[in-house]
Amino acid sequence: MTTWQQFLAQYGAQLSTKAGANEGTGISMDSENLNASLPAWNTNSLQTGFVAPLADLGLIRVQGDDAASFLHNQLTNDIEGLGLTEAKLAAYCSPKGRMIASFLSWKTSEGIFLQLSRDIQAPIQKRLSMFVLRAKAKLADVSTEQLMLGLGGQAAADTLKQWFPTLPLQAYAKTDNEYGSLIRVPDADGVARYQWISTAETLEQAWPALSASLAVTDASAWRLTEIQAGIPRITVKTQEQFVPQMVNFELIGGVNFRKGCYPGQEIVARSQYLGKLRRRMAIAVIASNEVAAAMEVFNGSDATQPCGMIVNAEICGENQSLCLVEMKVADQEAGDIRLGSNDGIALEFQPLPYAVLDITQ
Repeated sequence: MTTWQQFLAQYGAQLSTKAGANEGTGISMDSENLNASLPAWNTNSLQTGFVAPLADLGLIRVQGDDAASFLHNQLTNDIEGLGLTEAKLAAYCSPKGRMIASFLSWKTSEGIFLQLSRDIQAPIQKRLSMFVLRAKAKLADVSTEQLMLGLGGQAAADTLKQWFPTLPLQAYAKTDNEYGSLIRVPDADGVARYQWISTAETLEQAWPALSASLAVTDASAWRLTEIQAGIPRITVKTQEQFVPQMVNFELIGGVNFRKGCYPGQEIVARSQYLGKLRRRMAIAVIASNEVAAAMEVFNGSDATQPCGMIVNAEICGENQSLCLVEMKVADQEAGDIRLGSNDGIALEFQPLPYAVLDITQ
């Protein structure tokens, strides 16, 4: 247990080997000590204000004169153009154009940071390092040096002003000061969300004020708001399953089609320009607490083969999960989509918070 985890344990936190519907190592909060049961934070705190330690995320720092150009040649977004006051989504793809990682990336005076699911952090860092070759770039795991908090809800902004008097106003805007980096991420269910990245010392000093003003939740609450915002996260179970457009990644700013080559670029570009996209990602509610990433979904009238896959899922109420599901557009339009088999639990589709544009020749 790290010093940060020991510190959180004083406030009712405990280590957990399963975080919500997506399995992984993280921190879960003792609901008895915190009086913050799942239904309470799901229905109230996500709107009024919450703070969550994001122990299920890993962080890679890339330093060196060639750090930006190296990453630019590996990822789907324009990393050479990444500024100090912004963050960008990006994907790392296989040569076949399938996503093997999704990142939130940002730049500070200390280097370029890549945030990703912790269950794939080590192998992705190793894979990227294999392609450094003669480039002046060095990758390091800084997951225990730079810690991450997710904050959201109506009270989050006023609470954060104690440390960041000028808040980032737009999605993916970033501000830095002596207290670390603060990134505004897309709203969820109509309320603002932020990520605060800093040292354990800084966050420990801030924690009493944070926990006094905001409900303390575990990382599953943050993942639920990511689903509400329509932002997919690639985990070990879903690696190499999706071309970026299948999970709407280009719609949320994760792909730059004007930049140079990167692994899988030809296939990603071909998917974009050679006709209408046949697969997309949607949001759905499922009446079950047993929904997990990589589970298949079926058209109710076709038992022969699945028509899609769960990308991410989190419990959102009693016997209810919210999920991101990638599937054939035609099947979604036809309706009657079921979990696990053609006679499984029905999916109830919800509107995405952004427009899904048809791509035609």
